[in-house]
Amino acid sequence: MAWSAAFSVLAALLFAAAAALQYRAARRAVGEGKGRVPAARLIGALLRDPVWLAGWGSNLAGFMSQAAALHLGSTALVQPLLVTQLAFTILLGAAVTGRRPARGDLVGGIAVTAGLAVLFTVPGAIPAQGEPSRPRLILAGLAAVPFVLALSRAANLRRGTVRAVLLGVCSGLMFAATAVLIKLTTADLVERGVGATALDWPGYALAGSTLLGLVLEQKAFAAGSLPAAMTAMTMTNPVASYVLAVFAFHTEPPHSPSAFAAVALSAVLLTAGVTVLSHSQSAPGRADEAAAT
Repeated sequence: MAWSAAFSVLAALLFAAAAALQYRAARRAVGEGKGRVPAARLIGALLRDPVWLAGWGSNLAGFMSQAAALHLGSTALVQPLLVTQLAFTILLGAAVTGRRPARGDLVGGIAVTAGLAVLFTVPGAIPAQGEPSRPRLILAGLAAVPFVLALSRAANLRRGTVRAVLLGVCSGLMFAATAVLIKLTTADLVERGVGATALDWPGYALAGSTLLGLVLEQKAFAAGSLPAAMTAMTMTNPVASYVLAVFAFHTEPPHSPSAFAAVALSAVLLTAGVTVLSHSQSAPGRADEAAAT
């Protein structure tokens, strides 16, 4: 569990660095005041941008760290720790702008830390690692597809912060699916070898969910508000991962009063902390928003 947590925090730090770099590149690719460009054109521009490529390298290292964490622990343990990604984003933003983190950043960070502490220290709050049920995973995927399509369609009809939030939720759902598929694929590689993995569907589904999640993430960044996009992704990913862990991995959901109370308190603290951090003036993108207004 300790190694899984360590790899999770490392992944959060790497994902935060990637988000800061890719946000800058995405905003530059669409131009000032614009957030609606065809996905193919946006990706083509980003692939020629060295800043975005540096962010992609950080993202790749983050995925590798996440894969190690998921191999050692359950999605319900690993994904909530990725909430710390937003706190790391704030710290990186403060370092880039030369500003000291505000008092609100400290309050938000304490709330996030307290929420995670409650979740990880109360017995039964996090479901134990269990064996995956592939039929249930397929069912969850089929249920998620129309939901993601509806949100994407709604995002196409909006601008600015609302568009960033809707696309952030979509990418958060895709990254939750990616986490589950990483767990299945790494288990295949370790237990059955490369040949068997190449003949199994999770690896191909992993490639699809990762690619779609990254495209939606870049479109969310291009919409114009990194804090809004990051908050939506940061909250959607662990919530969806927790639900999937309970539904599709033959694990027992919290059933004792103390476990239920811990999950509820943790959700309140994490939501409050992320909300406070999302309004930080140290976050990358806040200066852009202030200039625009």
